[in-house]
Amino acid sequence: MPKDKTKFVCGECGYETGKWFGRCPSCGSWNTLVEMSVAEAPKRSAMSTGSGAVRLSSVDGRDAARSLTGIGELDRVLGGGVVSGSVILLGGDPGIGKSTLLMQAASRLVKDAPVLYVSGEESKAQLKLRAERCGVSGELLVMTETSISAIESEVERTKPAFLIIDSIQTMVCTEVASAAGSVTQIREVTAALTRIAKVNGCAVFIVGHVTKEGAIAGPRLLEHMVDTVLYFEGDRHDSFRLLRAVKNRFGSTNEIGIFEMRGDGMAEVADPSEMFLSGTNDTGCAVTCIMEGNRPILVEVQSLLASTVYANPRRMAAGMDGGRLMLLLAVLERRAGVRTGDKDVYTNAVGGIRVDDRGADLAVVLAVAGSVFDKRLPERTAVIGEVSLTGEVRAVDRMLNRVNECIRRGFTRVIAPYSGSLKGVKDVELIRVRSVRDAINTLV
Repeated sequence: MPKDKTKFVCGECGYETGKWFGRCPSCGSWNTLVEMSVAEAPKRSAMSTGSGAVRLSSVDGRDAARSLTGIGELDRVLGGGVVSGSVILLGGDPGIGKSTLLMQAASRLVKDAPVLYVSGEESKAQLKLRAERCGVSGELLVMTETSISAIESEVERTKPAFLIIDSIQTMVCTEVASAAGSVTQIREVTAALTRIAKVNGCAVFIVGHVTKEGAIAGPRLLEHMVDTVLYFEGDRHDSFRLLRAVKNRFGSTNEIGIFEMRGDGMAEVADPSEMFLSGTNDTGCAVTCIMEGNRPILVEVQSLLASTVYANPRRMAAGMDGGRLMLLLAVLERRAGVRTGDKDVYTNAVGGIRVDDRGADLAVVLAVAGSVFDKRLPERTAVIGEVSLTGEVRAVDRMLNRVNECIRRGFTRVIAPYSGSLKGVKDVELIRVRSVRDAINTLV
């Protein structure tokens, strides 16, 4: 009998090798190489899943049309709706609301086309209870199954336009001798689901739980096998949820969707700026406007300084890049004479949003400076601007959109860079600054 061939695959980066290593030679992760069998390559004729080559001009683009889910925030993140034949991975912590969101989306999609909801974690009765709690009704097809071959047969029989798999960890390929949720099973099942989507033209939603290491369903290899990767973020003890795209072949990855978890399911947040403002004007607080895709959002940045008991002061940033915080602290000390070397510095973005926009630099600087001098910004004042290493305050993109959002939220003053055109702005006092030192002088 010939010996079965095996290989070892890294669960973090997908690196393949013929022998086991304690540490992955590619990404350096420890104990991530998992043994998997090497299946015999199928015949070339059996690998074909489509017709031969055709001219691009003869392809009908309507075959990949978008379908609206009826949930505006979800459609925004997807880039305008669900593309036919696409594979969408929705990841997040257990209990964050992934299944609830897809159940609500399925109840609206089924009004226009058949939807098959496959659960490997709940029974049909449990699915019914959750559907009733969320107010879901309609001709939704439900199935409790973990075998991918049985699911494929049901897809051939029912011909759904949308297929929901909840979750990928519970699905198994009977031809693979490994446990459900292993690297081998996830890889084979995802490949089978991708083939189902491309051959049958149905859009496939895959639910994947995030492990304690932050990877979807264990191996990050899964992210490279799908068309779109969405992350559902938020604190389980908080009602707000953020939906973010980290990969999207059919749209932008800069958009976010904001939801609120209620007793009857996920509700869209119409005015996201409201949830990221505390409403106070204390020392160490500054409000800025960031851009998430085409959407301006007001965010409050908070700072707290405390006497350190360590030789090296601590710098902690919640909701923003810690390296960027240390850079801004260096600019404060060198260009404005604000010393923080003997203090622990803590910064936080209210509401749990991730602030990566450079337009929030000046708000962080003024929040820290306000904590140092025990001063605050004037009432109803917003701050917008990027800070350079020379201490210059620079303009950022779409300044007009940001200022108009501040006006809409009732702010009467905006501290903005001296450069950058803001012609036509009314109903707000513009305080133009050239440097960090000029901006600090606005504290009262």
